[in-house]
Amino acid sequence: MDKAQRQYFTRQLMHWHVTGNFRALPWKEEKDPYKIWLSEVILQQTRAEQGLPYYLRFTEVYPTVKHLAAAKDEDVFRLWQGLGYYNRCRNMLASARYIATELEGKFPHEYEQIAGLKGVGSYTAAAIASFSYGLPYAVLDGNVYRVLSRYFGIDTPIDGTAGKKEFAQLAQELLDTTDSAGYNQAIMDIGATVCKPAAPLCGDCPLQKKCFARKHAMTADLPVKSKKLTVKRRYFHYIFLLHNGKLWLRKRTANDIWQNLHEPLMVEHTALYKKEELLKEGVVEILKLKAVDIAEAGEASQRLTHRIIEQRFYIAMLKTQPDMLPADGAWVDFKELNKYAFPKSIVSFLEKKSYFY
Repeated sequence: MDKAQRQYFTRQLMHWHVTGNFRALPWKEEKDPYKIWLSEVILQQTRAEQGLPYYLRFTEVYPTVKHLAAAKDEDVFRLWQGLGYYNRCRNMLASARYIATELEGKFPHEYEQIAGLKGVGSYTAAAIASFSYGLPYAVLDGNVYRVLSRYFGIDTPIDGTAGKKEFAQLAQELLDTTDSAGYNQAIMDIGATVCKPAAPLCGDCPLQKKCFARKHAMTADLPVKSKKLTVKRRYFHYIFLLHNGKLWLRKRTANDIWQNLHEPLMVEHTALYKKEELLKEGVVEILKLKAVDIAEAGEASQRLTHRIIEQRFYIAMLKTQPDMLPADGAWVDFKELNKYAFPKSIVSFLEKKSYFY
């Protein structure tokens, strides 16, 4: 690819940004590094349409990094509930508290300092640096990989070391350093709205004239990934122990999915148990529950990036509180459940059973 080809790409993209990019999102005109950081953390692994209401709620409840830093973990996780990838939330809290205590509440303004925050990678650091401070750093996310791969006809796998290096260098060469924020926003927006993963709107693209993938009918083939995603299944059995208007809950503290979220009594197995089998399993057997004590209450399946969680729900109405429950749990009044953060599938179950109301 020669210099003229790269210049054409940048020139056309910037012209489109001014004349044809009508994607309206509240963080696009934002200059506050805290709010830009917040939006980028929320949008990791999340579509803008899904992340928007969370961004609005977070900026309303925690308008500054000091407000977020002073918040209780439980309150923040509750507000995050439903977004998934909860490690983002943990890292966000850690970074907010670092900024509030070690940096006196002042968000870092240099790329290296921004990149040093917990949970902030090169893409997020480049976004904050360019959008907040106009620094000349090119963003490189899934949208950018797709646009560059298709336009220039690059078949180097984007998930390998060589590909990451090649695309990072190209992205930096294409950057309009006189308006890095505008350029970064433009290339991400055109990837999200025009050069989409499936059914791209090539006829509306300002780059179509010289796009390699369009010319060679290869939009479905680019970008290339070398690694296949391996998806594993896990099987969770939830037993909602109810007694006198209360539900028994525990917090997931292990280094596993949904860490710091709450759940009822849970039994994991290599497949879904039948009720009779579940009664003979570990802690359930110790509780001496009988088949008549437990009612099947439905099933759910939740897809995560690398796994599918198959879930089966049971309800047990108890006359007395068992003595042999795990020590890490507690009985919670139904009226207090809306103060706790749960995995998405449990929220859906509780809402359907009206325990939140």
